[in-house]
Amino acid sequence: MASGEKRPARSRVVLTDISSRAWEHPADKGALVALRKLKGFDVLLKTMSGVFRERAWRLTLLGSAVRVDERQFARLHRLLAEVGQSLDATDLPEMYVQADPTLGAMTIGMDRPVIVLSSGLVHHLDDDELRFVIGHELGHAISGHAIYRTLLMRLLGLGGLLNAIPGGAIGIRMVTVGLLEWSRKAELSADRAGLLASQDPTAALRTHMKLASGGTLEELDVTSFLSQGAEYDEGGDVRESLIKLSLLQQQSHPFAVVRATELRRWTDSGAYTAILGGDYPRRADDDSASVSDAAQEAAASYALAFERTQDTLGRLVHDLAGWMGTASTWLNDRFRRGSESA
Repeated sequence: MASGEKRPARSRVVLTDISSRAWEHPADKGALVALRKLKGFDVLLKTMSGVFRERAWRLTLLGSAVRVDERQFARLHRLLAEVGQSLDATDLPEMYVQADPTLGAMTIGMDRPVIVLSSGLVHHLDDDELRFVIGHELGHAISGHAIYRTLLMRLLGLGGLLNAIPGGAIGIRMVTVGLLEWSRKAELSADRAGLLASQDPTAALRTHMKLASGGTLEELDVTSFLSQGAEYDEGGDVRESLIKLSLLQQQSHPFAVVRATELRRWTDSGAYTAILGGDYPRRADDDSASVSDAAQEAAASYALAFERTQDTLGRLVHDLAGWMGTASTWLNDRFRRGSESA
């Protein structure tokens, strides 16, 4: 079936009153829950961005791209409405198609988020795959990722200035590394939102395959593609583990093959099926979400990732942490016995 051809309608579950916490990766959710508790923080960041900058973005799009509506890219307009219905989102962002042969999409703006799709993406993806991508971007908008991504961009822009301040470069580098790690986890969150919106795991996998290949599926194999992700996870010696860490320090997005592997892992965990069955947090309870619970979930997520990893450095860190925990327990026990006998 051709990429732009309309397919038969398929029933999707409407996730009534679903909170963004349902799809947010634990490491992403931990930061977002804490920041949402800081009343006025989002207003401060919006002020930092400035009304002029957001208006400049929108005017640039109005003058150089095509706004999606009932008459222009009507197919995309319909898909946006469909994913909005699945995620029970009534306030939908504007969406534009920008002339760009690469496969890309982004959500910009904090006061009024805007989704931008590249023409290459629209050309190469079918309706089911576009539904996943649009749901991914809508997930970014609902979670409020643009607010914190703007902070990251501001810090990256300050890098040159702070290099002149003693110790400034080290401080900004530490914060930036942390924000880039958050940004990568935010992309995993948005992938989950895209899957919940499209409710088509096969289309989500095809999308990641097209993003990795530049838009073609004819010469790709699902089994081989997923085995790449497994091989990346397994890694090799300590040198390869260090190289992976070095590569990730510069990335705001996880690699496409890694994203496919992570989304498949989340689906296989049963979380996706449980949410479709109605087991998910509600927006009505967002204000009462516990920061400490979110932080513990984030810590448990990283611990599980270390435990699961097969690469040499990951195993070393996990084994060392286990040994230190055992040694700490032994020492505490010895001191306790000594104090009791004293």
